Amino acid sequence: MQHTVGGAHFAFTDRWGGVSAAPYGTLNLGGAVGDDSAAVSANRERAARGLGLDPADVRWMRQVHGREVVVADGPWPEGEPPPADGVVTARAGLALAVLTADCAPVLLADPVARVTAAAHAGRPGLLAGVVPATVAAMRELGADPARTTALVGPTVCGRCYEVPAELRDEAERLVPGSAATTSAGTPAIDIPAGVRAQLAACGVGEITVSPVCTRESDDHFSYRRDRTTGRQAGYVWADPA
Repeated sequence: MQHTVGGAHFAFTDRWGGVSAAPYGTLNLGGAVGDDSAAVSANRERAARGLGLDPADVRWMRQVHGREVVVADGPWPEGEPPPADGVVTARAGLALAVLTADCAPVLLADPVARVTAAAHAGRPGLLAGVVPATVAAMRELGADPARTTALVGPTVCGRCYEVPAELRDEAERLVPGSAATTSAGTPAIDIPAGVRAQLAACGVGEITVSPVCTRESDDHFSYRRDRTTGRQAGYVWADPA
């Protein structure tokens, strides 16, 4: 899936079109899930080239399920992605990437300021506030939330994300609107709904949430469904003014 708004580009991959073997077949972009590193490198190059990007201009994070947000304005020191779950940039042409396999990939862009951001919002990051922290970091670079477009990619849905009742209640206390019930009638957390609520509370002007549930979709990697599996990615970047 690709989407463009005023010179800002958003893209989400699925699991197809790569070289990885089962259980990572085929376009696994995650480098820390047990897949062959050469296959992952080849997949990342294929994905970038397919989007018209130079793979050297894509910035990845070492995602840790927290709320840390980093600024990218060039190569990472020593070439190593920093531990973070949000990344922002004001450098047009630099692509930001986020890996997921049930968590919410959140892509944001203010096309006027040419400020873009990507966030990894699983349950821990959602409750820790990585989404509002990412929007705040965008504002520090000159973005206006009212001008900002946010796309939330394929994520496990509230009907499929069963949790203990006390965890659902904690989530609802921290992120109102995130409590849900599974299709079996058990307690659940609706991560996409929680992300949408946080984005709206931050004043983000345009919010689109994918209807795709990763656990239900055979076209996407899902950790809750398969445990040993690959990772898809979301990419966001802005054209030079």
